[in-house]
Amino acid sequence: MKRILTIALLLTGLLSSNQAQAEEMLNGAGATFPYPVYSAWANEYNKITGIKLNYQSIGSGGGIKQITERTVDFGASDKPLKPEELAKANLIQFPAVIGGVVPVVNIAGIKAGELKLDSDTMCKIYMGEVKTWSDPKIKGMNPKLNLPDNAITVVHRSDGSGTTAIFTDYLSDVCPAWKEKVGAGTSVSWPAGIGGKGNEGVANYVQQQANSIGYVEFAYAKQNNLTHTVLKNHAGTFVEPSFASFEDAAATANFDPKKDFYLWLNDAPGKKSWPIAGATFILLGKEKKDSNIKVVKFFDWAFKNGDAKAKELVYVPLPKSLKAKVQAYWKANGIQ
Repeated sequence: MKRILTIALLLTGLLSSNQAQAEEMLNGAGATFPYPVYSAWANEYNKITGIKLNYQSIGSGGGIKQITERTVDFGASDKPLKPEELAKANLIQFPAVIGGVVPVVNIAGIKAGELKLDSDTMCKIYMGEVKTWSDPKIKGMNPKLNLPDNAITVVHRSDGSGTTAIFTDYLSDVCPAWKEKVGAGTSVSWPAGIGGKGNEGVANYVQQQANSIGYVEFAYAKQNNLTHTVLKNHAGTFVEPSFASFEDAAATANFDPKKDFYLWLNDAPGKKSWPIAGATFILLGKEKKDSNIKVVKFFDWAFKNGDAKAKELVYVPLPKSLKAKVQAYWKANGIQ
């Protein structure tokens, strides 16, 4: 009898242990863009706390759907949800890391950071109205460059993506004609050019096609040493894509906790701001439950300890001022 009781107690202990381990798993799903940094943070966090994070990189739409249905502990989206959308699904939203979009070119003799472009010219290139690199609008900004009298090959994404959402939102912000005729979104009906799948597809087309221009994520451009342009920002300054210029865009933009941080970072007002930027967001249920608190604890840890790893992976951490706003927002919603 004692032996049977002992085995029963052992089994009960094993079951309790397995249940405890199951409770220490956080499940998230959504945007593909932040997957590498979330995975790296999760690995370090697990070593310290024993809590595991399982993040499914299924795209922003999938992340929104799964957290709305509460089949995951948190969702992730490169596209911010409007306050009324969040209220309907009983969600909160906060930014986690900053990303952005960089135009890249393939023009003989032109090195990274040499070609200057402004918003009007970018718009007209993608509208198919500025057709050659020798166009007066481009030559006027680049009088010292030897630009060819060749047709511009425009390259864009063929698949739906957060990168395209940021880029087309920028064009809609700075160019009324683009907003009216094309609009913004994860995929649009492009007026000109050829499409490549993913950042890799766009980059490959640009590298293979002489006199071409495309757009890719900042991290991808930097990791692959692509020939980026400089851009004229809202303040009238020509700026390089860099950690500093993305941080300036985030720091000078008006992220409002009262609006659940709903904001596109494009065309930020800072003098040193990169003009095509965006945050990637976490979506979390408002319910007061342990998993929500654990999700917040994870991102709080990441905000305090994850900046070096984010930069190593070529992501831009949130500025301190924005982190403070997010932490206050958690407290205001009773989840911390």
